[in-house]
Amino acid sequence: MTRLLILLFLLNCSFSLQTHAQINARMLQYPDVSNTHITFSYGGDVWIVTKQGGLAHKLTSASGVEMFPRFSPDGSQIAFSGNYYGNVDVYTIPTMGGIPKRITHHGMNDILIDWYPDGKSLLFASSRESGKQRFSQFYKVSDKGGLPEKLSVPYGEFASISPDAKKIAYTPRSRAFRTWKRYRGGMAADVWLFDLENKSAELIIKNEANDEFPMWIGNKIYFLSDRNTSQRFNIWSYDIASKQTKQITDFSEYDIHFPAMGSEEIVFEAGGRLYLLDLATEKYSEVKISVVTDESTLLPRNEKADKHIQSFTLARDGKRAVIEARGELFSVPAEDGPVLNLSQTSGVAERFPAWSPDGQYIAYWSDRSGEYELTVRDLKNNNAEKKLTSYGPGYRYQLYWSPNSKRVAYIDKAMVIYVYDFEKNKTMKVDKQLTLYEDELENFSVSWSGDSRYIAYAKNQENGNNAIAIYDVKEEKLRQVTSGFYSDLNPAFDPDG
Repeated sequence: MTRLLILLFLLNCSFSLQTHAQINARMLQYPDVSNTHITFSYGGDVWIVTKQGGLAHKLTSASGVEMFPRFSPDGSQIAFSGNYYGNVDVYTIPTMGGIPKRITHHGMNDILIDWYPDGKSLLFASSRESGKQRFSQFYKVSDKGGLPEKLSVPYGEFASISPDAKKIAYTPRSRAFRTWKRYRGGMAADVWLFDLENKSAELIIKNEANDEFPMWIGNKIYFLSDRNTSQRFNIWSYDIASKQTKQITDFSEYDIHFPAMGSEEIVFEAGGRLYLLDLATEKYSEVKISVVTDESTLLPRNEKADKHIQSFTLARDGKRAVIEARGELFSVPAEDGPVLNLSQTSGVAERFPAWSPDGQYIAYWSDRSGEYELTVRDLKNNNAEKKLTSYGPGYRYQLYWSPNSKRVAYIDKAMVIYVYDFEKNKTMKVDKQLTLYEDELENFSVSWSGDSRYIAYAKNQENGNNAIAIYDVKEEKLRQVTSGFYSDLNPAFDPDG
């Protein structure tokens, strides 16, 4: 009985350790599907798992990023784009693991698109011959390596080759890596059909929305589009014979990203999870995947911060400065002395520090609450931190102290100028600018009068010029003091009054 209890205890410990080692993976990227397996990129490495999901196995471990893994038609190999030597090139690796084989050797990035239907060649996109590297073109290369052949298609980002390899469905441009959504304009992606034999092109899928990532399966071309009412990327189909389009999926909360086709299914990512779409039934289901990792990136470690400085502020006497780097605040000496990490808040970001003229406080924006709020540290009271506001969502920029160290002025992402009064715990809305964007917002400045009653700044005018405006914080009144006929910039009060 005792031996049985010990055995059960050991089995339970082993199961617990395995459970804790497994992570319910999110942020899975660039998937592909074969008849039996799914491959994807996670944490910058290539992984593989059965189509039923479960525990995934890592195939690559280079320090560089591997992406766009694609199964060969027979499922025996995986090709991908990887950074092993400081540049992104195309590699292949046996499906069950092995030494990666380098296929391309150019100094520009080579992005793998897919295998040719015969499994003997690879299609990739590169800007290696596009002059200023402002666009990509398609290349064909043997899976054994060698000199790539540039296709006749003038521009190309993502594509799918017809089953007989005589035509290619492609997008000349892509918005897949842009940082905004629901774009409607001249750079929106459309799907073209190019005949590789007679060199003719036809625009087959055109919409003011974004249509891209064509996938040629049988007599249909599947693609991503955000043309639906939710304006989310979903999978649509285009019938080559009837030229009719049809919406297949209906995701409204998340966009679908980077779909890839198999012989009978399409695999795609949405919300960081992977899904399989059965083309026969047009039904999809989530593939639940776990990965095993030591989570080494979460271990405590030393990091150099000198090359990650975002902003800084000087003490009034010039003997020290507070520097923002990697979301931390460091007090550094002008010459000799210790470097002090004032915040030491892993997982919390502090932005735009400003040292008060009296030397007692450092004000900054902290997202400890989940949103950036005005916060101060009392350097004369054990470096105590205090959150002063509860503004909620939004981003704010440089802080400007009044000479009496009782107020700060700043601007937010909506171009609204504010003054915060520390004694009254009150926020005053000063004005709203018209045409400031990220760089201008980061560099926006005000000048305080010597008595701390007024701020002066350059006020946007509808004619595109600036005028000098002065705000009275005592009366809470704003007045424009120049005409705005000429552009006036960066006002400054006379220090002598």
